[in-house]
Amino acid sequence: MLRQSSLNFNNFNLAKKLTILLLIIFIVGITFSGIALAKILNYKAQNEISSNAWLLFRTINSIRSYTNEEVNPELEKRLKNDEFAAQAIPSYSSRRIFEKLRNDNDAYKNYFYKEAMLNPTNPRDKADSYETTVIQNLQKDKNLKELSGYRSLDGERFYYIARPLAITDPSCLRCHSTPEAAPKNMIEKYGKENGFGWKLNVINGVQIVSIPASQVLQKAQQSFVLVMGIVTLIFAIAIYMANFWLKRYVVRPIKRVVRVAEAVSTGEMDAEFEKEANDEIGSLVEAFTRMKISLVMAIKNFERYRRGN
Repeated sequence: MLRQSSLNFNNFNLAKKLTILLLIIFIVGITFSGIALAKILNYKAQNEISSNAWLLFRTINSIRSYTNEEVNPELEKRLKNDEFAAQAIPSYSSRRIFEKLRNDNDAYKNYFYKEAMLNPTNPRDKADSYETTVIQNLQKDKNLKELSGYRSLDGERFYYIARPLAITDPSCLRCHSTPEAAPKNMIEKYGKENGFGWKLNVINGVQIVSIPASQVLQKAQQSFVLVMGIVTLIFAIAIYMANFWLKRYVVRPIKRVVRVAEAVSTGEMDAEFEKEANDEIGSLVEAFTRMKISLVMAIKNFERYRRGN
């Protein structure tokens, strides 16, 4: 089959061969460019979302610090020793602020934030099996400050970014050390089975931001379509111009040389080879002109010799 295709290709004229060659270059170039571009744009989309997630993490952690350093002390002055207010808990403040951010800002409406804990006070913060694995990986490598990747959640694929979460303020142990030290109304609300035994500076959870993978891919696809459209247009124009140039300055002059050569071969010695450029085609025209002159001289010499005999 390859041999037959080669034979068919050899039967084409030069213009068709050049067109086919340029089309092959076009297809191969677009294919490899598309593959490389898709990877680059996907990476860029992930970086863009990661940057937004980092900004979100910084904002949430600032809220956590503010709650812990300013709101909590003020509320403690107004609460009895056995009283508990959720507004004094950093995780509660960060969750509420994030929910408001999602509702008020379209840029974050598809983001999901969770403080997933191995042993949370509130069952809604319990880490699922995948989040537990992420926490364990962060516990094994203390130098690891972030994990990211793709996961399935409720039948949908998500891109996630996770950061380790640990208690660094001793005052937080009041609610998480032992049930006896915790406020009574907190025990009444959540029970004494969960959320205790925490230790300082020990990773026991993660802050995790999740974004539907379709959003990552959509950003990449939109950029891909736009850039590939521009690249394809540029390729198409370049190939058209190259094809036009080759036909005008290579194929057409060669055809003229062929026509004149055929005329000379049938005895039309008045036919002239026209030199239009000083390139290789011009050199070819000069060679054919010299050949014609030599042929004319040979014919004249032959005629004189024949008449002389």
